[in-house]
Amino acid sequence: MNHLVILPILIPLLGASLSLFIEHRRYGPKVQRSVAWLSMAALSVVVALLFAQTSEGQISAYLLGDWPARLGIALVADRLAGWMLGTTTLLAIACLLYACTGWDRRAPHFHALFQFQLVGLNGAFLTGDIFNLFVFFEVLLIASYGLLLSGGRGLRMRIGLHYVVFNIAASTMFLIALGMLYATLGSLNMAEISQRIAELPPSHLKLAKAALGLLLLVFCSKAALLPLYLWLPESYARAPAAVAALFVIMTKVGLYAVLRVSTLWFGAAAGAMSGYGADWLLWAGVATLVVAALGALAATRMSVLVAYLVVVSAATLFIAFALGNAGTISAGLFYLPHSTFTAAAMFLVADLIRRRRLRAGERREGELTVLPGKTVPGLLFLVSAVAVAGLPPLAGFLAKVALLSAVPDAHTGVVWAAVLGSSLLVIMGLARTGIRLFWHVPGDEDAVPEPSVDAPARPFETAAASLLLAYVVAMTVFAAPLMRQTDAIAAQLLAPEQYVNDIRGTTPQVRQP
Repeated sequence: MNHLVILPILIPLLGASLSLFIEHRRYGPKVQRSVAWLSMAALSVVVALLFAQTSEGQISAYLLGDWPARLGIALVADRLAGWMLGTTTLLAIACLLYACTGWDRRAPHFHALFQFQLVGLNGAFLTGDIFNLFVFFEVLLIASYGLLLSGGRGLRMRIGLHYVVFNIAASTMFLIALGMLYATLGSLNMAEISQRIAELPPSHLKLAKAALGLLLLVFCSKAALLPLYLWLPESYARAPAAVAALFVIMTKVGLYAVLRVSTLWFGAAAGAMSGYGADWLLWAGVATLVVAALGALAATRMSVLVAYLVVVSAATLFIAFALGNAGTISAGLFYLPHSTFTAAAMFLVADLIRRRRLRAGERREGELTVLPGKTVPGLLFLVSAVAVAGLPPLAGFLAKVALLSAVPDAHTGVVWAAVLGSSLLVIMGLARTGIRLFWHVPGDEDAVPEPSVDAPARPFETAAASLLLAYVVAMTVFAAPLMRQTDAIAAQLLAPEQYVNDIRGTTPQVRQP
């Protein structure tokens, strides 16, 4: 049995446990940070090995408790899981670097919660059991509650409680859907369900559709699809910068779940369930894209603008995955890490700008004013704005070109109009924000004279934002091999027979007496 598969879950779990042990003793923050970075280094090595292994097309199953996959819980690593693990790890490195500049001292249990968040994220990408997906969803959500509310008060506490209540309601629906699914199909193993759906008798079809529809609704709520996105903008905008940057990947967990179950359960071999939900996911994605772009245009705070850009990226991915052909799925998978790194970088840049304004004596909320010492943050904002808007030459432009070129003829008009129109609105919103932040027009009554105070950021804060943008630049430079990888992931997803056969055929190891 390949024990490498369980290590992305086990390493942060041990790191979280050790963080809890030392934080109640008289150790300084340097010791806690050392533990966090040792855990992150070990996780990075394991994820790199697993990514290299899955990139060759190998599908590895790990039987927890050494029970057969049909009876027990299985972890599965394939190309898609390796891609998502790599994205999460690269994002976590930059977020941890930013938090370790001082914010982690103000948040009780930050390092333990951060590691538990990674446990939930990595487990969600690796599980081959739909009930275990629920378990890992809860792990990452509980950790996110602590990260969002730690050190908060006033408005952040109120918005955080809304976030908690919404996700508890969604988790309850998730559990109800799982009960209905098990009652109908008699299994919660994803590979086994794919076989039983194809053999489902007509008398059970309506109940199965209700259970699967409810399940898709839960995933869409996690991924902030219209009208279930209203919890996201203020929650992310009020979160601490490092936490908001890490939260960007959480919407991608819902999108991952939609992509996984759609290709595994609703493919051509699914009989009456073939293509289930694809049409309404596409139209909901288009509507979400338009509404989120309008929200970004109307935003008066940069953090709210970035939160709406997270919804824009999620909607774009919904469109790509709902179209369901190899070209759009591949383009969406290439766009996924690009949009994740870019939005996370913009959250960090927004925090750098906000704190520079405060140091300069400008404390008015809800207004964007001229920034002191604006060369470095201005450059970071420019690069991230070009990236998130999908302008050439960065990877976002390449991803959108690949997506639009792969759209089927039947949907060309609406998808092209939605993607290009939303991009225009995003560009206008970013230009408006950049002008009000960095340009002072003489004679403008709304402008504030530029303060003479120079408030440089801590070097590691700038380094964390720069690291995320460096990922985006690297994706642009190495776009060809990365797109070949996403092509291979899409091909593997659209031909799930190997995944199903490998998991269903997995048997426990025979132990010698």
